[in-house]
Amino acid sequence: MATNKYKLTSPYTRQSLDCPPEDEVYKTYLETTKFDSSTSEPFGVAIFGIGRAGSIHLINLAENRRVDILYIVDDDVNKLDKIKNYYKRSLDKTVFLQSKDQQQVFEDTGVDFIVCASPTFTHENIVKNALQNKKAIFCEKPISESIVQSKALFELSEKVQRILFSAFNRRFDDSYNTIKKKVMRGDIGRVLTVKVCSRDGCPPPLDYLKTSGGIFHDCAVHDIDQVISVLGEYPTKVSVFAEANIPEIAAIDDADTVNIIMSFESGTLAMIDLSRQCIFGYDQRLEVFGEKGMIKAENKSPMSNLEEYQPGVTKKSPIYYSFASRYQEAYRKEMDHFMNVLEGKEELIITKKDLLAVSKIAAACEKSWRTGQVVFLTWTEEELH
Repeated sequence: MATNKYKLTSPYTRQSLDCPPEDEVYKTYLETTKFDSSTSEPFGVAIFGIGRAGSIHLINLAENRRVDILYIVDDDVNKLDKIKNYYKRSLDKTVFLQSKDQQQVFEDTGVDFIVCASPTFTHENIVKNALQNKKAIFCEKPISESIVQSKALFELSEKVQRILFSAFNRRFDDSYNTIKKKVMRGDIGRVLTVKVCSRDGCPPPLDYLKTSGGIFHDCAVHDIDQVISVLGEYPTKVSVFAEANIPEIAAIDDADTVNIIMSFESGTLAMIDLSRQCIFGYDQRLEVFGEKGMIKAENKSPMSNLEEYQPGVTKKSPIYYSFASRYQEAYRKEMDHFMNVLEGKEELIITKKDLLAVSKIAAACEKSWRTGQVVFLTWTEEELH
């Protein structure tokens, strides 16, 4: 054949291809199969709250060889019994408590860190008690219900020299991280616009929404953090339109459909399209457009290789249904990152500066919605550095 002149030598004699950086699953496999047992003793862990996020952390930690779950604290006794029975072998030494008995956790010197995934209004007290008792803490956002209280907790963290980490799981998503690296490297030049789409596959439970702090502080904070993380910059003004199209959400004085526009000193504009309902799944997309091109992350699906063809119709697999599946790997990675920081192997990716900035921006967004005005933001040297 004429193409014989292109024949390669045997694959055993030529240099093999390295694993591409995009294949994070294979890289994790390679790391795991080293079976390195030189890490420190397992961390003693207590988990507060086994709700939406808490259940994800419980599942991940129950399978993590780097931890011993010493306590699980929740006020739902039936749920505690179910967990106890389900994990009766792996959690046979775990103590199950209600919040009224939580002081036992703080006083136990065997607890190295606490995972706080309880309702928002309980965060400040748990974080403060953990730090005062010299325990590191991994807290679901927000760490308190006000910026002033959050700042005080970070100051306490610095005083007692214990890590206070508030989780934004999208920071640990491979596709979003790749976009950030390419933007920072200048691949698409000066950024002109950023677009974030974030829509829930189905509305969260109303009982959760009533104590969540509202859509801006519970939900939009993830999108805001995504934007400032990609740009490395904070906005100077925000303008927001929002509506409550779901009657039950209107009844609790919250919104379910939100459009946020942020303007930056660099000239970049960012747009966030946020909704509590999406009939076709958990719609999560990011697009960054610059003077030299565009880069975007589309929705992921559990069976991305599946396609169906019929006369006049082409179908693909549905996208992921929920945050629990879409960000499953990101949740695992953020907890591993936290433990690596505790062991001195990594520096914190999410800083006090960004966490306080996100809260400030979210508060400005809510103010813009409720007043119908553009809200201007000024940043002090302390807030920027």
